[in-house]
Amino acid sequence: MSALTWLLVALAGGAGAVARLGAGEWVTRRAPRDFPWGTFAVNQAGACALGALVGAGPSARMAVVAGAGFLGAFTTFSTWMLEADRLDEARRPGAAGAYVVLSVVAGVAAFLIGRAATGGTLF
Repeated sequence: MSALTWLLVALAGGAGAVARLGAGEWVTRRAPRDFPWGTFAVNQAGACALGALVGAGPSARMAVVAGAGFLGAFTTFSTWMLEADRLDEARRPGAAGAYVVLSVVAGVAAFLIGRAATGGTLF
């Protein structure tokens, strides 16, 4: 990769992290507090956006900058796992399991919908 691509990924990653913080907090302030809705919503939005990006058939540089840079920083695997662990530690193993399974199933569906919305195949 060129130095310019690395720079663009870094800038897009910073923007994605800031967008994730803002979007997650916006959802969290409006949602019930008994479930990590902020992270769930951000991860689903990111999966849908990645599907749309893939469906649009971007250039290699755009795929890396937008996909790995912005959306990689926008979505968050580590926070998802931390919140599942916190639900389990709060003696809510059913909620923790549901959160993990729902996140995966909804994430795949969101990706497929995003891809189909930009001309890619649904399956």
